[in-house]
Amino acid sequence: MKIAVTSGKGGTGKTTIATMLAKAAENAQYLDCDAEEPNGKFFLKPEIEKTIPYTELVPKINEDRCIFCEKCADACAYKALVVMGEPLKKVMFFDELCHSCGACAYVCPVEGALVEVEQEVGLFNVGKAGNIDFVEGVLNIGEASATRLIATMKKRFMDDKKTVILDSPPGTSCSVVETIDGVDFVVLVSEPTPFGLSDLKLTVELVKNMGLPFGIVINKAEKENSLIDDYARKENIEILYRLEFSRQIAEGYSKGILPFDKYAGDFKKVLKRIEELI
Repeated sequence: MKIAVTSGKGGTGKTTIATMLAKAAENAQYLDCDAEEPNGKFFLKPEIEKTIPYTELVPKINEDRCIFCEKCADACAYKALVVMGEPLKKVMFFDELCHSCGACAYVCPVEGALVEVEQEVGLFNVGKAGNIDFVEGVLNIGEASATRLIATMKKRFMDDKKTVILDSPPGTSCSVVETIDGVDFVVLVSEPTPFGLSDLKLTVELVKNMGLPFGIVINKAEKENSLIDDYARKENIEILYRLEFSRQIAEGYSKGILPFDKYAGDFKKVLKRIEELI
């Protein structure tokens, strides 16, 4: 069972819910796909057993062999290459635009003029958090996109024999789409505020377009605030759980402490309900 936990905006409690679900699951694996700012480790406190560099192939131009035919630049859909012929005879490469698709190397007509080399853009931390298998993707500062890193992490580490909890980046960007693609269920975490509702609606539209089953967890829930409940009722979306607004939870969060013992039974029930919906 693969469960992605995501939210329309940052700061809603997505990682709190994801790590609580991982702790509640039996035979669990936690994948922190929020590679630009992974923070699941602060709550699960894993023992990292190995760190694996993540590299992507990028073009390297040998201008001594290049005939400046511009075929590589024409083939690049992302405009990462600019070829300047006579009299400059120079090729400019913008690595932040490169998607490592390999098209430029494929069309280059001169052997050795353009070769692909590995460039390190991030890493994977792999270990154990108690009985939870822990994998964290970390994108290097300054890199433009975590999408391919997330795709590689899922392909390389995701264990189909376990209950996999994927902690998604927030929002509705390409990295979120990559994280939730192919999962069995998506948990949408929202807080009962106008901003929270606005971003929740965007995420609901995304998962519906991808044809994925989903439900909502309300974080910082208050009895007198029915903003998310009213929306969910109108759209016929199931509320999986309401985690109460609590100063004690907030103080524990600031110290990296999950209130798991108090809510363990509740989150086991959430997992059981998700399994029924799947």
